[in-house]
Amino acid sequence: MDLLRFSTAGSVDDGKSTLIGRLLYDSKSIFEDQYEAIKRSSRIHGDGQVNLALLTDGLRAEREQGITIDVAYRYFATPKRKFIIADTPGHVQYTRNMVTGASTAELAIVLIDARNGVLTQSRRHGFIASLLQIPHLVVAVNKMDLVDYSQDRFEEVVGEYTDFVHRLDVENVVTIPISALKGDNVVTKSDAMAWYDGPTLLHHLETVKVGADRNVIDFRFPVQYVLRPHQDFRGFAGEVSSGTVRVGDEVMALPSRKTSRVKSIVTFEEEKSQAGPGEAVAITIEDEIDVSRGDMLVRMRNIPTASSTLDADICWMGEEPLQPNKLYNVMHTSHTAQAFVSKIIYRTDVDTLHRQSADSFSLNDIGRVELVTSEPLYFDSYRVNRHTGCFILIDPDTNTTVGAGMIRGVAKDVPAVGDDSRANLVSPNVVWEGLNIGRAEREAKNGHKAVVLWFTGLSGSGKSTIAREFERRLFDESRHTMLLDGDYVRHGLSGDLGFTPDDRAENIRRVGEVTRLFFEQGNIVMCTFVSPYRKDRAFVRSLIPDAQFIEVFVDADLAVCEARDPKGLYAKVREGEITSFTGFSAPYEEPLEPEITLKSDELSVEESVDVLFDELRKRKIIS
Repeated sequence: MDLLRFSTAGSVDDGKSTLIGRLLYDSKSIFEDQYEAIKRSSRIHGDGQVNLALLTDGLRAEREQGITIDVAYRYFATPKRKFIIADTPGHVQYTRNMVTGASTAELAIVLIDARNGVLTQSRRHGFIASLLQIPHLVVAVNKMDLVDYSQDRFEEVVGEYTDFVHRLDVENVVTIPISALKGDNVVTKSDAMAWYDGPTLLHHLETVKVGADRNVIDFRFPVQYVLRPHQDFRGFAGEVSSGTVRVGDEVMALPSRKTSRVKSIVTFEEEKSQAGPGEAVAITIEDEIDVSRGDMLVRMRNIPTASSTLDADICWMGEEPLQPNKLYNVMHTSHTAQAFVSKIIYRTDVDTLHRQSADSFSLNDIGRVELVTSEPLYFDSYRVNRHTGCFILIDPDTNTTVGAGMIRGVAKDVPAVGDDSRANLVSPNVVWEGLNIGRAEREAKNGHKAVVLWFTGLSGSGKSTIAREFERRLFDESRHTMLLDGDYVRHGLSGDLGFTPDDRAENIRRVGEVTRLFFEQGNIVMCTFVSPYRKDRAFVRSLIPDAQFIEVFVDADLAVCEARDPKGLYAKVREGEITSFTGFSAPYEEPLEPEITLKSDELSVEESVDVLFDELRKRKIIS
């Protein structure tokens, strides 16, 4: 029987604990004496009826106030599946508890009071679910009994929240009208809402696909403990974070990079021939190589990224504000090192998703930082592997956990909001006016989300050819598009610029600002520029929401590009007519972690376009 971990969240008094109590009671997952104790407690607190929320509100302060303060975990099972529930608090000051409770969840339930509609905390918890890469989101519109089970009110609330969720990176969103107090659509279908033909909440929990976010490809085994019960046995104990391992597999130990083969895989009960994600095992190897707690076993040809400078999102959990450049302890998998925040790139306003400049983070703030560690960490991006892509920060003075982080990748020198002069050029006496028609409204009208695809690569690699064919197919499908090509802007917008590093940076700055305007108009924007410097590309990325920016590295050998030479530029370079040319006398900094790499000397134009379409469908940009 498989297991689903899910969390509940929402604003204060939206009914999270009552919902869980209803799930436990209606699924017959509580004992009779528990129910009798709840009845007695309900009479003491004068609730007037059996208060099922008391099943989870275990703290005295919670019962007295009728709210949830701490994260409450509950377990129950049906004939189809086992469940672990994390009931998280709704107050803003307990946002860190929501992050803790949802960190291992595969599904999040966001409750919204049908009377109050979408509140700040509703958005906050949706944003955190997106940040934590929780693959399934259920929007449960609760207390439908208090709005006379109105279909119009349900659709109004769902419409408002859907507009917000479209701006997040959430794969699967399901909306269900419920009354946790009365039991409507929780375990059994509601007769009062005959207009709703979807599943009940429990049916959805029983049937939603679990394990879809588990990485079964990249083998990662952080060593937690070295077992040496006697001189004939030396095993490395831990949990398989991702991938699978079999007896006889060749493995590499990091950081020593020594290799050996798996001799046996042992559990408390038995020896196994293989182990997969989430299994706690002890692995023995054939050779006596140095492996200690904090090391990691991986496959030779599939090694995680190693870096001591990280680009990461963090939620600050400390009572004391974040102090940039202060040394903290960073715990990543089973490895501990020292680290400091070298740059705060931005703080996120979770109500509007706007990025704000910041010098520090206070309790429950969420934002993006660059982190420098005392030694390289071996990691995967959080999007690829939740286990090796996360970390916590510990204050060495108090030994308390002060931050939880999700790694994006190697630090890319992204300009901080408010710190980069190029990002803040404003003419005097000009006041910003909001867009007349917002992006979410345009996206709904267009029938697809907005996105920016930034094509980078050497001249002649095929950027423009692929982008033009891609745009043609999008246009034929009635999509709203805009193609910005280097030659277009050099004939007008950037006609006054040359090709020095500073001029190239200014060219990309201008293009980035124009790109943002077309993006906010709801378009699928394609930009084809050599853009040789990572910092300039990172600047444009910083202008666009992460889930809606796709860097496309069109990769081809220099010899192939020169053989194509569609504009005759390489010939001019060889003849000395062009003295500063990317790939020859000017550098090109390849993307470190592009979302898409197109080997244009191996793929046809049509095959490359198919890859792009697959990515848009995967991100639910287009249907």
